[in-house]
Amino acid sequence: QVQLVESGGGLVQAGGSLRLSCAASGRTVSRYAMGWFRQAPGKERDFVATIGWNGGTTYYANSVKGRFTISRDNAKNTVYLQMNGLKPEDTAVYYCAATPGYGSSRTIYDYWGQGTQVTVSS
Repeated sequence: QVQLVESGGGLVQAGGSLRLSCAASGRTVSRYAMGWFRQAPGKERDFVATIGWNGGTTYYANSVKGRFTISRDNAKNTVYLQMNGLKPEDTAVYYCAATPGYGSSRTIYDYWGQGTQVTVSS
């Protein structure tokens, strides 16, 4: 089992920044690719970004490319999502997830955190 706990969400004005953290525990999470997803009210849970198990590969949704950066520190079992240039449409609950594979489909992710709310005001 892998346990994931997100933190760092909050309320920020448009154009501002936030850094989300995802603390992992349990199985050897350093061998899992990690991803961030988000879900706005009434919408599906959408892919945001993913990072390979060693941090060497990353992939972003077009909507966040150039504004968000995913990174990981395997020594701390933590994954980060640095979000800059936030827009009101980034408002959502952000979820961290772990997969033994790699990709943007939420169906390949076996473990999920409880989520952290990000609200961007205009």
